[in-house]
Amino acid sequence: MSKTAIIFSPKYYQHNPSRGHPESAKRLSLIINELKRGKLSKSRNWQFVEPEKARIEDVELVHDRTYIEFVESICKSGGGLLDSGDTLASPKSFEVALYAVGGTLKAVNLVMAKKFENAFALVRPPGHHAGKFRAYGFCIFNNIAIAAKYLLKKFRLKRILILDIDAHHGNGTQETFYETNKVLYVSLHQDPRDFPGTGFIDEVGEGEGLGYKVNVPLPYRTGDQVYLKAVKEIATPIIYQYKPQIILVSAGLDGHYTDPVASLYLSALCYQKVYGTIVNLASEICEGRLVSVLEGGYSLSFIGKIAATAIAKMSGNFYAVADKILTPKKRVRMQGENLIKEAKKVQRAFWNMD
Repeated sequence: MSKTAIIFSPKYYQHNPSRGHPESAKRLSLIINELKRGKLSKSRNWQFVEPEKARIEDVELVHDRTYIEFVESICKSGGGLLDSGDTLASPKSFEVALYAVGGTLKAVNLVMAKKFENAFALVRPPGHHAGKFRAYGFCIFNNIAIAAKYLLKKFRLKRILILDIDAHHGNGTQETFYETNKVLYVSLHQDPRDFPGTGFIDEVGEGEGLGYKVNVPLPYRTGDQVYLKAVKEIATPIIYQYKPQIILVSAGLDGHYTDPVASLYLSALCYQKVYGTIVNLASEICEGRLVSVLEGGYSLSFIGKIAATAIAKMSGNFYAVADKILTPKKRVRMQGENLIKEAKKVQRAFWNMD
């Protein structure tokens, strides 16, 4: 049996926001091309699995019915703008979005049934910015939040980790679980003041969720060293203490220095190390149960390589990726390190931190 399921369907190409939009089908086709023709193509440790279409009841685990019907009506009328920014739908986007949710649920079902140790849902449109009543930031339905709600409901899980490594804070996901301790949300992202306006250090949850929201908003042009320091000193110790029963990853691949939409300035080698850490955490804490869900990532020169790097780590394959590591300015590095100190100080109220 293969170790890793790759959830994919050509249907995901049918969501077409507009000509020149960053969230294009091209980004996904580059990932698929790298998997089919690149260094991982001969490995038997992973295999493609077709998604299924989600039910409206599944989507309603997170989203209000009136919003779901609004998206459907926009698509039936030919498509158009779903928010006040640049989240656009085309005629087939509603059905594709249902398949994105369904593909994510397929991934968690396969892992929970132990048919695969882990899975990567290569779905689009992305989801972590979408909230109960609205689309936002290219996202229509919040795939990973729906998956977490589904795991809570169907499998009665009590401790789910959502690790968000997208360059932008997953405001919709955080909002969904802000008052629960059954989902630990950990997000490492760039300064959120310009977008999406959430994800600051002091956003730690409320009520039963107090202390179960961990935000590390890093400065622009952070680079590998400080980012990996945040993973090691904040995310990793908290995850070990929480002991999740499954790890869900909002796999934004937009932190690369060539990405046109974000400015974290990470290398592909950084993603390789991050996924090495994630796979080890899953192996040590939750019997390897790990599901990654594609979010952002808009560098057409690197997205295929970064995704392949992650899948190689998940499936136990060797994948050499050549890339350079940018050195941040001293001022930026110091800002990042000070931010990590402040984040640790905040989190010490809830977790044991060195």
